[in-house]
Amino acid sequence: MNLADLNKIARAMVAPGKGILAADESSGTIKKRFDVIGVESTETNRRDYREMMFRSKEAMSEYISGVILYDETIWQNAADGTPLVKLIEQSGSIPGIKVDEGTQKLPGCPGELITVGLDKLAERLDKYYKQGARFAKWRAVIDIDSASGVPTHTAIMTNAHALARYAALCQQAQIVPIVEPEVLMDGAHDIDTCYNVTEWVLKETFQQLYFQRVALEGMILKPNMAIAGKKSSKQASVQEVAEKTVKLLKSCVPSAVPGIAFLSGGQSDEEATAHLDAMNKIGGLPWGLTFSYGRALQAAPQKAWSGKVDNVAAGQAAFTHRAKMNSLASKGEWSSSLESKKAA
Repeated sequence: MNLADLNKIARAMVAPGKGILAADESSGTIKKRFDVIGVESTETNRRDYREMMFRSKEAMSEYISGVILYDETIWQNAADGTPLVKLIEQSGSIPGIKVDEGTQKLPGCPGELITVGLDKLAERLDKYYKQGARFAKWRAVIDIDSASGVPTHTAIMTNAHALARYAALCQQAQIVPIVEPEVLMDGAHDIDTCYNVTEWVLKETFQQLYFQRVALEGMILKPNMAIAGKKSSKQASVQEVAEKTVKLLKSCVPSAVPGIAFLSGGQSDEEATAHLDAMNKIGGLPWGLTFSYGRALQAAPQKAWSGKVDNVAAGQAAFTHRAKMNSLASKGEWSSSLESKKAA
């Protein structure tokens, strides 16, 4: 492991004003998104959609530091035969790869899941590195259902252990791991419950990273924000989300970590941007706070594109606008008034 090189890549991933595009939706997930816009989910349509974003010159070169790819995408070529990985590299962005293989039911823990994919991961990482991937992502999901005692320590510890093993394998393969322990916002819990569970999850995760001898300087953390569940009757303000998330991270995340790239977790485009901006306006943090958004970057360009060649420019403009808004938020320079000034 060359830690200096891993640290260099990690820092580039969270460079000021830049964030990560999560374009790693599984075939099943992107089909659901395409169904909404009336587009058939064929391999060619998936390729064309992602190529549209990767060829968005302003967005990719100025606001996007890296792209998380799905296994199908990392091997694909653009319509003109150029490997999609090369398109990303040519823009100055870094190709990455999602390496977990989804979730399975966790034995003995009704309603809870364990992320799988560690078997043969070392061999897969070697192939991905040769294909151009310089970072990877593994997502653990932790649900909250206080009425049924979820989450359990078993689920948190088991997922944290898997995350740490994945991260160690990545660093051995000279790939920067994005460590993503996601506490879901699907429930009816309030922000304080989310805070407490996320604190538990993060502390367990960093303990397991220590046990697996993961070098913190060569990783990126991708956490959820401290936020109320979508079904909660008590939604928190933007400022409360920002203040509690910053407090949470300060208490759990060692300063050796180069940066934190938030997941959007089902927030709307503008909510995800506003929360990130408010955190960066607080400032005084040992690490950069930026974005690693999927839906919050892609919902607008998907709708604008809608599978039509004539709409490629409109899709790229929508993508560039959202990338720019989040770039500003990562520097604490966003305001809602900027949302009306769409990219031309």
